[in-house]
Amino acid sequence: MSTGAVDLNSIKRFLEQKRHRISEQLDQSDGYGLNQSLKDSVHELSAYDNHPADLGSETFEREKDLALRDLSRRTLHKIDDALARIEQGKYGFCEHCGRQIANDRLAAIPETTLCLDCESENEKEHDHETRPIEEELLSPPFCRTFRDDSDYAGTDGEDIWEEVARYGTSETAADLGGKTYFDDPQIDGDEEPW
Repeated sequence: MSTGAVDLNSIKRFLEQKRHRISEQLDQSDGYGLNQSLKDSVHELSAYDNHPADLGSETFEREKDLALRDLSRRTLHKIDDALARIEQGKYGFCEHCGRQIANDRLAAIPETTLCLDCESENEKEHDHETRPIEEELLSPPFCRTFRDDSDYAGTDGEDIWEEVARYGTSETAADLGGKTYFDDPQIDGDEEPW
């Protein structure tokens, strides 16, 4: 942890310059092009008459622009908050524990509101939020498991694969261990065919 006084004037100038730069970027990009509808931006009469894949790239770019705009807005909010804390004399102190934030941390991330310990704890608490919500459903009995080596009598991932493979796979004859025809489904040696 660094000791000594933080040069509030230089941090304030840096934050103001960063705020100005981000604001100009938002203005020049016209809000990342989000001020017009997707239909208008791709010059189509309707998005409904096209196959969804026809607008896939445009939709991806639109989502990316939304994320960039939101990041810029959140950063501006953090900068404004830091500037207000400087004016109130609260800058450099952790919002959570009240301890002084290390000067090295303030120099690297001048808009931070948490000390390193509190930030680490905050990240641990919110780590599960970074994973897709769908993963909560990928636990038994819905997970992608192959349980044939246990006493499990229900349907598992391997049984589902065998059902799907009956309709064909992308494997070639070379992948099937010398077979030259594809009529036999892929069954493990210790399993009975259906």
